[in-house]
Amino acid sequence: MASEVTMLLERIGRDGRGRREALDELLPIVYDELRRLAASFLNRERAVSIQTTELVHEAYFKLTDQRSVDWNNRGQFFAIAAQAMRRILIDAARQRNSLKRGAEKVSLDDAPTLPFEADRELIELDEALRELEDFDGQQCRIVELRYFAGLTIEETAAALKISPTTVKREWTIARTWLYRRMRND
Repeated sequence: MASEVTMLLERIGRDGRGRREALDELLPIVYDELRRLAASFLNRERAVSIQTTELVHEAYFKLTDQRSVDWNNRGQFFAIAAQAMRRILIDAARQRNSLKRGAEKVSLDDAPTLPFEADRELIELDEALRELEDFDGQQCRIVELRYFAGLTIEETAAALKISPTTVKREWTIARTWLYRRMRND
């Protein structure tokens, strides 16, 4: 299956006539795993008001609309999927946060579905991850894969082509740094 995904990603990256067919073949193969990744993150969050299916479809659309990505393998695909899911969730949180500040009126019926506190925490995490990325991009990728995509240590190591020992060490350092950074805010 992994080699089949890689072959399809290579076909998608070629922009040829086979692109549409490759996209049609890719979705059924990766859909369940993308759904698992999305559900893993959404289950950990208290009040994110986006549905798993919506997150998967939005992420898949963003991934397959990429023209400048030279798809190398399945691991890279899911690493970029984690980044796409992160951006989608952060954008949704920012949009809901702007509603809280009065950019739009919110009816009382809609108020329970707007998780402002969780949104604020997600936005703070994103800001902290941007800082982390500035001085250690690998740690940032590890956090994205572990936290946003819910990958295991071994899956993260395979996606980033590093050892599980390195992932464990960098994951511990990144979590400690993020905890301190967010606690100080």
